[in-house]
Amino acid sequence: MILETLIIVVYSISLLLIFMYALAQLNLLFNYLRANKKVDESELFDLSKTEETPYVTIQLPVYNEKYVMERLLNNIAKIEYPKNKLEIQVLDDSTDESFETTALQIKSLQKSGLDIQHITRKDRKNFKAGALKEGLKIAKGEFIVIFDADFLPQKDWLQRTIPYFKNPKIGVVQTRWGHLNRQFSLLTRVQAFALDAHFTLEQVGRNSQGHFINFNGTAGIWRKECILDAGNWEGDTLTEDLDLSYRAQLKNWKFKYLVDVETPAELPIVISAARSQQFRWNKGGAENFQKMMWRVIKSKNISAKTKTHGLLHLLNSTMFLNILIVGILSIPMLYIKN
Repeated sequence: MILETLIIVVYSISLLLIFMYALAQLNLLFNYLRANKKVDESELFDLSKTEETPYVTIQLPVYNEKYVMERLLNNIAKIEYPKNKLEIQVLDDSTDESFETTALQIKSLQKSGLDIQHITRKDRKNFKAGALKEGLKIAKGEFIVIFDADFLPQKDWLQRTIPYFKNPKIGVVQTRWGHLNRQFSLLTRVQAFALDAHFTLEQVGRNSQGHFINFNGTAGIWRKECILDAGNWEGDTLTEDLDLSYRAQLKNWKFKYLVDVETPAELPIVISAARSQQFRWNKGGAENFQKMMWRVIKSKNISAKTKTHGLLHLLNSTMFLNILIVGILSIPMLYIKN
């Protein structure tokens, strides 16, 4: 009897969580459809005026990326923005041969007049979060752009994103990921489909109604003041981007999601790399749920609906587990029913 009761309780809880998540996704779909009909009336900087052109720092956190470093640096060097208002930080924690070749390429770019610095650390404490925090200490820019090594922004990327910071409440501008190798294999097509759902339905659906969204770790811009006000980068979770995003929004900073600005990147092409990425994202999400749950629940600055969406967002990774539990327990549940 006790075992039967336990099975029924666990099965019911998992089924309820799946149902709530499904309703939340349906709500995001309606939000997304409504958002597509709205005209964006955001205030914008006029970058043709020197006084409205802010100083920008581009951070490139890299670790043993020897196959893409040359392409990354050549692409970033083509970004169209006043050179006297742009600096580039290569936050290099590499331990392989790419370290030397990167240093040589950076020296070559410096000779062309580009303000680019090769920043290294003695140890990789807190990994990416630690590298970003280290670079932030000496960053000249009022706004901090972050690109991972496999991202290739268009030349006019800054001109299409920086203007939205004219609104002083905007702390982050996030762009949509594109996929350079979408058609490479079935694996890349499946990943692209899943990410497209996140970067269209979920991000637009949440952002259009003022619900919490997350900076996706790359292809976005932070207001430096926002990072510092939210408590700076912390390395106690595997998804430092989600962590800082929630801390910033709990401080009433607004996020702006630009679905029309695509930043292309490469998807993992082998199962092991995809599995590693998914592990990091799912475990990081679970860690952030533990870290942020009570802060979200206790916050007096956000509505009950935003809290619900926020908690279900943080619980994303548990949906796979809940589906597995429902699938396995459906067999003993049939036995109990009969």
